[in-house]
Order: sequence, then structure tokens, then C-alpha cells
Amino acid sequence: MSEIDALWAFLVAGVVSVTLTPLAARIARRVGAVDVPKERSSHERATPFMGGLAILAGVLVAGLLFMPGGEQTTAILGGAVLITVVGLVDDAVDLSPGVKLLGQLVAALVLVLADVRVENVTIPFLGPIHLGAGLGGALTAVGIVAVMNIVNFTDGMDGLAAGVCTIGAATFAIIALSLDRVDAGILAALTAGAAVGFLWHNFHPASIFMGDAGANLLGFLLAAVAIQGVLKTAAVIAVVFPLVILAVPILDFSFVVLKRLKYRRPVYSADRWHFHHRFANIGFSQRRTVLYLYAWTLTLAALALALRFVPYSEDGGDLRLGWTLVLVAFGLVALAASLYLIYVLEILKLKRLRELQLRRQAAERGEPPPSEREIEEQIEREVETGEFEAVPREGP
Repeated sequence: MSEIDALWAFLVAGVVSVTLTPLAARIARRVGAVDVPKERSSHERATPFMGGLAILAGVLVAGLLFMPGGEQTTAILGGAVLITVVGLVDDAVDLSPGVKLLGQLVAALVLVLADVRVENVTIPFLGPIHLGAGLGGALTAVGIVAVMNIVNFTDGMDGLAAGVCTIGAATFAIIALSLDRVDAGILAALTAGAAVGFLWHNFHPASIFMGDAGANLLGFLLAAVAIQGVLKTAAVIAVVFPLVILAVPILDFSFVVLKRLKYRRPVYSADRWHFHHRFANIGFSQRRTVLYLYAWTLTLAALALALRFVPYSEDGGDLRLGWTLVLVAFGLVALAASLYLIYVLEILKLKRLRELQLRRQAAERGEPPPSEREIEEQIEREVETGEFEAVPREGP
């Protein structure tokens, strides 16, 4: 019965979201909430960005129909409305980072004060750790705010954040339901439904963007799902699930923040260091970039599901060889996908920069530009020997 409710919640949220997204676009155009292309933009035409309203509508309708009544449901849906309003205001007047962070923190505290928090967690190889209401609540609030910003950072290309959140929420739904966390499973399912309904209009070429309202909302809901559906269980690897499922946006967020800190730039400053920008910089189209990142997310989601469902150990802790090899295979696929993306981002970036450099050097010497084959051979020699001319670094 719980699986049926979750499926219906997914479908209802999806139908509401896909139906109301065009209305949200019309409202956005009427009030002037339109994103005009700028230097950093990946879109080429003015696009409305109040899609978060349609996502919220899907969440509220499905939530009121299928989630149980009670304080925690009220807090989750109320917090969802609050963080969407904060995002809408930010979209409209561009709030300062401090004010935006305060709004995110207030929304997170709505959950924490309703007992949507982690007070005990089981760490692999270390065992259970009791955090208590105070420390657990503080860490939970920080985690919720972090997830909202992680999703927000990902929202920089048509369909990227909506697709990654759909995959993540659907994976959380399956795991939560398998752990008998029915309420969290339904919440995850309706989050996936609202996101995929919006994605119908947001995939390239997007007719609408979700804006900060939608990105903050999806991050808020994913954090709530991770807490209620996974982290509050006694499963030994519970803490691993969110890290694996959300690995792609977490890695993107971490990479960009470290880059900004390295170059002494404000953490909230705009740049082109995100994964999707780096793909664009080496010539990938928006569709190809997004599909690559979807595929990477799917391999990690498959690994998370394998960790949950593959019976690789006995009750006593002894490993089952056959099933362990199956689990290792899932891990190797995820690792291979990760290494391939690193190759694409780093080796192809080097190739592009060296190609420009070699062509410029030939022009300066008055020589004909090198052929593609000559460029390939030159780069292969440099990669094999480790000896090549300095390539201009990224950064300000």
C-alpha cells in the first residue's frame, strides 16, 4: 500500500507541476521576472524564471493528499512554502548573501524544531554516535542549508538541476520505502514527480527556469528526505546513501568553493568553474553536457541501490563472494564513469587550450596552422613525457 501511495504521489505531483509550469511562465513574464542573457549565461534568449512556483504547487497538492497529517508534515510543507518565498524574493531583488543565508537557516530551523533532525547516527567502522538534541539540531540545520546551496549551485544549465534532483529523489524514495520509512518515501516520490514535471518544460531549450525559488525548494525537500528516510535509521551505511546519491552536485559545489577560496574570491561570487561550464568551455552542447551529468548521477544512484539491496554479507558480517563481486561491479562502473568525466574535463580541456596555443604560435611565426593530426601527435607526446609548455591557468 505504501508503494502505491508513493506512486500516486509521484504522478499527482508530476501532473500538477507539468500543467502549471506554463502558467508560472506567464506570471513571470507579466511581473518582469525574466532572465536576460549575460556573459556567463548558457541561454541565448530572455527566459522567465519562476518555475519554482509550479514545483511548489505539485509538492503541496500531492503532500496534502498523500502525506499523513501531523507536526512534521506541517513543518515540511510550511518550510517548503517559506523557502520558496525566500527564493522568489531573491529572484526579484537579488538578496545579499547574508540575508539569503538567514532565510535558508530559518526554513531549516522549521524542520529541526519539528524533530526533523538527526540525534543519532551510525558511522561505518565507528559504530553509533549520540549527538543529542542540541548538537544534532545544529548540525542538521547546517546540513539542510548546505544541501539547498548545493542544488542551487547546480542550477546553471537547462534541465540540469531538475534532472539530477529527479534521479536523487527517486533513488531516495526506493531506499526509504525499503527501510519502512513510508512518510519519507512518499515525500521523496512527490519531490521526484514535481521535479520531472517541471523538467518537461525546462530541458533544453528551456521555456522557463526554476530560479532560486525552485532550487532552494528542491534542496530543502531532498535534505528532509535524507534525514527522515535514511539518516534517522539504524542502518550501518545510512550516512553513505546521501553522499553517494548526491555525489555529483556535492563534488561540483566542493570544487567551485575550493576554487573560489584558492583565488580569494567570495564564495557566492559568480564564475564559470562549475562542471557544466567546464563542459561548455571544451565545446560540449547543453544537451550533451546535461546527459553526461545525468549518466554520471545514474551510475552513482545505481551504486547506492546496490549497497541497499545486494545481499553481500551474512547476518554475522561474513561476505558472500558472489554478491560481493556484484557489488564491486557496481562500484567499478561508478568509478569508471567518474574517471571518464575527469578525463573529459581535464585532458580535453588541455587539448583545447594547447590547440589554441599551437595555432596562435604558428600564426605569430607566419607559418600555416597545424593540422588536427599534428596537434594530436604533439599533445600525445606531451602527455606521455610530461613535458609541455605552460598552459594559461584558470582564474581571475
